[in-house]
Amino acid sequence: MPSNISYRYLSFLTLLAASAQCGDAFTPASLSSRRPSASLNVLFDPIVENNKQEPIQVELGEDDLFVQPNNIPSNDVATNGLLEMQPTERYKAISLQAVDKVAEKHPALLPHLYDVKLAGMVFPFKASPYYVDELIDWEAEDVRQDPFYKLVFPTLDMLSDDHRAKLEAAYEEGDPKNLIRTVEEIRADLNPHPAGQKALNAPKENSLTGVQHKYSETVLVFPAAGQTCHAYCTYCFRWAQFIGDDELRFAQKEANSLFEYLEKHEEVSDILMTGGDPMVMRTKSLAQYLEPLTDPNFLPHIKNIRIGTRSLSFWPQRFTTDKDADEVIELLRRIREEGGRHVAIMAHLSHERELSTDKVKAAINRIQKEAYATIRSQSPVMRGINDSSEVWAEKWRTEVNMGIIPYYMFMARDTGAQAFFDVPMAKAHKIYSDALRNCSGLIRTARGPSMSCTPGKVEVTGVEEIMGQKAFILRFLQCRDEGWIGRPFFAKYDPKAVWFDDLEPLEGMQLPWDESGLPRPVPDTVY
Repeated sequence: MPSNISYRYLSFLTLLAASAQCGDAFTPASLSSRRPSASLNVLFDPIVENNKQEPIQVELGEDDLFVQPNNIPSNDVATNGLLEMQPTERYKAISLQAVDKVAEKHPALLPHLYDVKLAGMVFPFKASPYYVDELIDWEAEDVRQDPFYKLVFPTLDMLSDDHRAKLEAAYEEGDPKNLIRTVEEIRADLNPHPAGQKALNAPKENSLTGVQHKYSETVLVFPAAGQTCHAYCTYCFRWAQFIGDDELRFAQKEANSLFEYLEKHEEVSDILMTGGDPMVMRTKSLAQYLEPLTDPNFLPHIKNIRIGTRSLSFWPQRFTTDKDADEVIELLRRIREEGGRHVAIMAHLSHERELSTDKVKAAINRIQKEAYATIRSQSPVMRGINDSSEVWAEKWRTEVNMGIIPYYMFMARDTGAQAFFDVPMAKAHKIYSDALRNCSGLIRTARGPSMSCTPGKVEVTGVEEIMGQKAFILRFLQCRDEGWIGRPFFAKYDPKAVWFDDLEPLEGMQLPWDESGLPRPVPDTVY
């Protein structure tokens, strides 16, 4: 850190430019258009002063529902970060303004505060006390190499050399407005909505502000109150949900328009509640979307309810000791028992360590034995976190032993810090194959490595020699054109290829997508 710049000043600039939604920090977009000007004492006083010197309470968005005691929004900035944990371990987010408090408790973080705070201006940062205290190995020789540190604490190494130099120059210049512009420019370069999420996946209906319908049988729902998480992964491909820019954000504000859409689309069998993380929502908010599905006569073509969540890793107390934990378990049970629908918790689990604590074991036990829900696991393969066949094999073995079904190994998407975390598809396939070879058949439900890209979900199924050329063998697990699903196709072997648009066709062949990434017409069947 430059010697002429104080942490207090860095904290102030962090307040201006940090990237988190609804109470974690002020964001460039919200500061410039929707917030009063803040005085320097905002980090230390429980109020923010506007230009007229009239004190006003910090206003938070509807997404902060999960951490509100007595319906009063929490304010990580105003409380200067961490609060004393209550006996019931009420969830309290650790914001970017609170990392100094974390460093007081875990001194291994002290040398890296500048790195985390400056990187956190671009990449959203939030952590949970459970994750920080129980999963990160603070005694590691170099904590920066601990997979669980890497998973939540951002670093300037996640930026390209050009972006890093640009950010550091803007910071050292000391002009907050220029810093905000610089952060916005860098974010715009990081492909905030990959795979056509805004342009191609969203239905063209004004009321559906938080719905995607890419594949015929599955609708993704982004409930507005669930567009945050208990903590943020540094590699999150939906990081744009958390930076306070409404133009980049999916958020479905009510359920009725969703139900009307589903009523018109009887081809839909699956609803995937996603985010963010729907499990940050209070049960009464989640019930607006799920309670009607306890009636088997309501939208009877909807057979499967999936809930994408990281809560087992970041806050397993959501299912055990939170004040409405009983209610959420009961809601899930009723969807299954009364509604007659399959309920699947799509758990994002990257590493066996996430399954090691008594708290997560209790949560898993309750989901399975009281809610009667199935838990399926999925994760991207990420450099420095789980890019090892031994890690995946141990994770899958542990999951199966706990009754969790291994589901997907994904590739790092082409957004955010992909270049920092990506694993070439040739290496990813070797990790996947080597892990399977060391596991029983019960584990071979896991599919991958898979790229969720513009044309669909593309799986790397092997590397072989085709007509004298070393080649990738690939297939679609899902596709915008269902005719391609299950059909193998080939691409030139490239040990450096990390994404579908790095692939080149074999001589005399075509890849099944055009220059825009959309599927080509399906050729005549060979059957």
